[in-house]
Amino acid sequence: MATETGVAEKAAASELGEHRWGVISERGCEATRLAYDGASQLVRRLKGEGVRGLCVVTEAAASHLAPAKTPDAKAPDAKTHSGNGSKRPRREAKK
Repeated sequence: MATETGVAEKAAASELGEHRWGVISERGCEATRLAYDGASQLVRRLKGEGVRGLCVVTEAAASHLAPAKTPDAKAPDAKTHSGNGSKRPRREAKK
């Protein structure tokens, strides 16, 4: 019985060391192809940055999510004309 437990522990440790883990958040998939230690370090860093909904999952599960939308990836400004980056307001249509 002790031998079976030792084999199971080694298998689990081996799996945790494999680069088959991903990190997801409410923003999407943050990273994939990480060892479990690297994934948990990333979770701690992102938590410190205020990212919510963090979870370590298998790479297969993470692949179902879109890449995370980070604050650096700006969406078109709603106040701009057609989202083209122009800060000029729209002209009123003639009546």
